[in-house]
Amino acid sequence: MTLEHVALVVAAVAAWFFLFRYGKTSSAEAHRLVAAGARLVDVRTPGEFSGGHLPGAVNVPLDQLEGRIGELKKESTPVVVYCASGMRSGQARRMLLRLGIAAVHDLGGINRW
Repeated sequence: MTLEHVALVVAAVAAWFFLFRYGKTSSAEAHRLVAAGARLVDVRTPGEFSGGHLPGAVNVPLDQLEGRIGELKKESTPVVVYCASGMRSGQARRMLLRLGIAAVHDLGGINRW
């Protein structure tokens, strides 16, 4: 393996970390937040949601999030978002922050629960 290959692997691992793990809420923290009353929001598609979701989660698909923001703004409780891999939940977190929900936590992928 050449030095260039090693550098490429290191860059790929770093990119994966920053795309999928950086800024994510830990499983333990997500459990604590939900137990304390945080709203658990699944931003996957309805089909993905119906195939299995976390207990107590509400399905607000990413492409409907802005139009349904009123549902999440009604309560001043924190929100924990998740999806399949962590990409959409990261987008959802940024969108919710931009739309005025201050306490948004990104669990990432459903498997991190």
